[in-house]
Amino acid sequence: MHIRTPKDWELPESAATSESLYHLSKRRDFLKTLGVTAVAIAARDAFGAAAPFQTKPNPAYRDPALKPTGYDYITSYNNFYEFGTDKAEPKDLANRGWKTDPWTVEVTGLVNTPLKLDIKDIVEKVGGIEQRVYRFRCVEAWSMVIPWDGFQLSKLLMLADPKPAAKFVKFTTFLDKKAAPGQADGNLDYPYVEGLRVDEAMNELSFIATGIYGKAIPNQNGAPLRLVTPWKYGFKNIKSIVKIELTEKQPRGTWEAMQAREYGFYANVNPQVDHPRWTQASERVIGGGFGGRQKTLMFNGYEKQVAALYQGMDLRKFY
Repeated sequence: MHIRTPKDWELPESAATSESLYHLSKRRDFLKTLGVTAVAIAARDAFGAAAPFQTKPNPAYRDPALKPTGYDYITSYNNFYEFGTDKAEPKDLANRGWKTDPWTVEVTGLVNTPLKLDIKDIVEKVGGIEQRVYRFRCVEAWSMVIPWDGFQLSKLLMLADPKPAAKFVKFTTFLDKKAAPGQADGNLDYPYVEGLRVDEAMNELSFIATGIYGKAIPNQNGAPLRLVTPWKYGFKNIKSIVKIELTEKQPRGTWEAMQAREYGFYANVNPQVDHPRWTQASERVIGGGFGGRQKTLMFNGYEKQVAALYQGMDLRKFY
């Protein structure tokens, strides 16, 4: 008899919502019962989003025991302060005429080959799109499991050929106060900025997402491309990137600049280091129903892949 030993980063099947429960076809069936036409449904799904890229699941990052959170939860419960501070606001406010196609990304700074490319050109140059199923952990102590479509960040950085002096990667998002009410209100200092060390950015897990569940990434989730570093808290996963800069100096992220005591540069998921206002030892599983909590894993369950990056560091000091 074959006995399967679960990997340390896997979620129990009971802890997350089944993909099928909230799959697009189920939503459409539900809407049709309310008398919504197929044309209206298609228009709603396509509004504000670019066409999806063809994607292929990467089996190395797709364990069958890791059950994805439902699409509706992923796309309606998220933080995107550019479009409001409430979890439900971005889905509405990011789709009121804000255009994410066409979109250009600049890779600059300490590189030998500066780049300024359209998203379609980037996807072609990095060799296409794959799907990876990653855990997602917010600093607010809630979590999801998300099937991201995209490409490994290192592939894009290598196209720019970083210079030896480059120690950090600085990411900057868009600035459009007319389209983004949160930016107009000034609820944070914009444009939003985040950063990684070069070795973190080059790690195999660091990913640029262009889609979710094989569909183009919705505006409210950071269209047309966002950073995904699954071992770090969600605020590090900057959305709607327009500029990537290789630097010698450590960049100061937007939340770090606002309150460094609560939002450090590294922001690695660590159940042993609490947020000043709440525990990080456990997390609420979105879609897990009442009482859907679980223990938080070190580095969000990716300790084997990333722990070596922080060897010898005091993780209570470098949080």
